[in-house]
Amino acid sequence: MSNPFLKKNPFMSMFMSGANRIAGTMRGQATAQAKRQITAAVTKATNDNLKAMLGATAPATPKAKPKRRR
Repeated sequence: MSNPFLKKNPFMSMFMSGANRIAGTMRGQATAQAKRQITAAVTKATNDNLKAMLGATAPATPKAKPKRRR
């Protein structure tokens, strides 16, 4: 006699498919948010380092506008 608890359950299969889809979506969103935060942190650190290194130098003087000839 076969054990009925070992048979495939189509409802459980549908439930697990939906759960895996939701988990995949959430994992993708979390990964994307982490990448955005890493990019923002690296950009801020780079800008801060450049400001610290170049802050001691004098800013470049702007070039004079050429006069219009008539």
